[in-house]
Amino acid sequence: MRRKVFGPKREEVPGEWRRPHNKEIYNLYFPPNVMWVIESRRIRWTERVVRMGDRMCVYSVLVGKPEGKRLTRTT
Repeated sequence: MRRKVFGPKREEVPGEWRRPHNKEIYNLYFPPNVMWVIESRRIRWTERVVRMGDRMCVYSVLVGKPEGKRLTRTT
């Protein structure tokens, strides 16, 4: 099915059409690596916190300099 979706591939040198190999199709449509996804989301979160700056307490936790007491919740 994927071979039909991606269609034939044109060779650059001879200029002829051919079917893509299974490995080529897999490289176009591969499942994302879980570790890569986790790492990219961590980096995105870190960039967001850095843009927040000193005005948010999350930044102080990221930098490693929390000050004051932890707030307790009363219900």
